[in-house]
Amino acid sequence: MIKIEPIKAFSDNYIWLVTTNEGLLVVDPGDASPVKTYLQNNNKDLSNILITHHHFDHTGGVEELVSNNPLDVYGPTNSIFDGVNKELKDGDKVKIIGIDFSIIEVPGHTLDHIAFYADNDGDPFLFCGDTLFAGGCGRIFEGTFEQMFNSLNKLSKLPQNTKIYCGHEYTLSNLAFALEVDKSNHTLVQRYKNCVKARNNDIPTIPSSLDLELKTNPFLRSHQKDIQECIMQKFDYIDEPNDMNIFKATREWKDNA
Repeated sequence: MIKIEPIKAFSDNYIWLVTTNEGLLVVDPGDASPVKTYLQNNNKDLSNILITHHHFDHTGGVEELVSNNPLDVYGPTNSIFDGVNKELKDGDKVKIIGIDFSIIEVPGHTLDHIAFYADNDGDPFLFCGDTLFAGGCGRIFEGTFEQMFNSLNKLSKLPQNTKIYCGHEYTLSNLAFALEVDKSNHTLVQRYKNCVKARNNDIPTIPSSLDLELKTNPFLRSHQKDIQECIMQKFDYIDEPNDMNIFKATREWKDNA
């Protein structure tokens, strides 16, 4: 049995803690302190660490967590983060604490970004860092708009029941923006209401599901007519409403919102 729990870090990060009968791992431990507190309070030992990309809020706790307990740290090859000792690239498959992960390279937010996908006997889940968010996608710091667009397209082709575990609790701000882009989307309106209620009760809005993202996340919906019309009205320089141009304009709008 696989158990996935969030550990809060900083103001809005989630460190994902995964437990099986073969061990315990954490995903993107930007801060060691809450992880160590959890381990001490629950009399647990850490088995492995997974890293999606090099940003400090996802890697800052690694050195402390491995200082007295050498661990396998799985992460992207050719990363500027030097704490990875098990390098992974697109298409790699690796078994960690009994879970079979497939590695998907998803550059855009950073050039080294990867995602960890597990089919889990038809109950799939994805650790996608800062690539696909609940209701949004990551800013493009190192890659290109085309890289991010292609990375999201890769993820959109996973099974629709895939649970999406991203790295931040950005959902309300993402959905508020999505409502500007996709005003007539009734599923989106209801999702926003549900998430407001959850956050008012300090309940995480994550995991999401790929099915819900495909229905409500504007960065996966550049092909939708209503979104294309909205973007073209706002950005009259777009002559040809292809999916890539719409995605780029949507991301630029969100960046400056």
